[in-house]
Amino acid sequence: MMKSIYLFLLPWLCFLTGCSPRPAGELVVGMELKYPPFEMTDTNGAPAGISVDLARALGKSLGRPVRIENLSFAGLIPALKTGKIDLIISSMTATPERAQSIAFSEPYLKTGLCLLVNKNSALQSIADLDKPGQTIAVKQGTTGQNYAASQIKQARVLVLDEESAAVMEVTQGKVNGFIYDQMSTYQNWQRNPDTTRALLQPFREESWAVGVRLGNTQLLDQVNHFLQEFRAQKGFEELGDRYLHKQKEAFRKLGYPFYF
Repeated sequence: MMKSIYLFLLPWLCFLTGCSPRPAGELVVGMELKYPPFEMTDTNGAPAGISVDLARALGKSLGRPVRIENLSFAGLIPALKTGKIDLIISSMTATPERAQSIAFSEPYLKTGLCLLVNKNSALQSIADLDKPGQTIAVKQGTTGQNYAASQIKQARVLVLDEESAAVMEVTQGKVNGFIYDQMSTYQNWQRNPDTTRALLQPFREESWAVGVRLGNTQLLDQVNHFLQEFRAQKGFEELGDRYLHKQKEAFRKLGYPFYF
């Protein structure tokens, strides 16, 4: 009961004392901090990674302090639509389905869906997987899940909440493959070289973009202008060299394009 009274009085207390739930001009950026090196935490538990640096560079460009809000990937779009956050910068693929409920900036990174399979598997393509008796893992809320829902006709699809859980299913041979993006698939292969194999040739190309609430054209224009300037100033190139040097070199040797 006391808690209810407190929640009722809090807005009036803030009005009388001048407190505010959000500092003036604060830019709240949502991301799931479980996707290194793009979205993660450092040794002190603070937000870190490519998307965090990108968000802070955007805030500096706009003259606005930035707060990172750590949310589940599936919760990012609802949080944006309800105003809990101002932007999504979380390695999110711009898709026609998502564009029905949020706006997207210009793309800032090209990638694609590919497969992580067990090292002992003879599978070579997504077509090999879509057969009776096969099981494919996908992460909840990702384009891998969307692809499986629309394109996988014969195999069983296992939807999991965590990337790590899907990888474990592959390493233990409990599923035949895991649909995910190129960068993560490469990293998961490198972490588990004795039990996994990466089929890095993308079977669907994708682009990542910043998510903005529908109707907020001013912020969308500001984000697009920032992305153009950041690219022209070689900001993306610097982020790639800082966080993804080994991956870029590996992709070059494998003959796969990798670029912001």
